[in-house]
Amino acid sequence: MEARLNLFDSRTAAMFGKHLVAAGKVLADSTLPFATQELVKLRASQINGCAGCIDMHTKDAAHAGETAVRLNLVAAWREATVFTDAERAALELAEQGTRLADAAEGVTDEVWANAAKYYDEDQLAALVCTIALINSFNRLNVIVQQPAGDYQPGQFG
Repeated sequence: MEARLNLFDSRTAAMFGKHLVAAGKVLADSTLPFATQELVKLRASQINGCAGCIDMHTKDAAHAGETAVRLNLVAAWREATVFTDAERAALELAEQGTRLADAAEGVTDEVWANAAKYYDEDQLAALVCTIALINSFNRLNVIVQQPAGDYQPGQFG
């Protein structure tokens, strides 16, 4: 399987991707816990059907010490007992922020207030930006049908 477009060979796509990766570095350096960032990226990628990002974020999270149980249960986080209340709030915000077209009001005040109970303003900003960024990466990969499976932890940064 080959991608419809090689995003690394296209000058425009490569420059755009470089800026997205730089934005990701800002978020990685934030005070939002790494585990939360990876769980959110994984959940949004599952919703969007982005195999490349699912591959990347499960491997990066596992490499950083995340357990297989937690990674496997992200898709059913509501019924799983392995996530903290803060992580649940982040996952719910990620779902509503990813499924904007599914709800007329977008992210509800209740979901926002729940996330705000666990994260300070800087962490909320990082959380919102993480959700926006992973959705951008998801859209790029899904549109070009980027193959997945051969990612190595840390390969892009």
